[in-house]
Amino acid sequence: MFATIFLKNGLFLSLVLYFIEMVQELVPHSIDKGEMRMFTVYYLDGKNVLLNQLRKSVPNEGEEIRIKGRKGKVTSVTSVEERKIHVQVELESVNKAKLAAEVDKKKKKR
Repeated sequence: MFATIFLKNGLFLSLVLYFIEMVQELVPHSIDKGEMRMFTVYYLDGKNVLLNQLRKSVPNEGEEIRIKGRKGKVTSVTSVEERKIHVQVELESVNKAKLAAEVDKKKKKR
């Protein structure tokens, strides 16, 4: 009811138009043109899905990435659907023997 009173006076309508103009100045123009696209990117190691993300950009082949604290390199990028991308990743192997030796050293210092 309060909005209808302002609408009759024309004040409410002018406030809404002013607010729309202010928001359009703050928003990048690429959104107005419809150029902003979001992609669902699936990071795969073999057939195992490591991570899936909704991203504005797709990673390139050869790009260095970090997934769940592990370093990796993008080996291939394939488009399954228009906005569904599969990214094959080669992760660096973790030497577990070296990690176990480091744990033993910490125990000896106590």
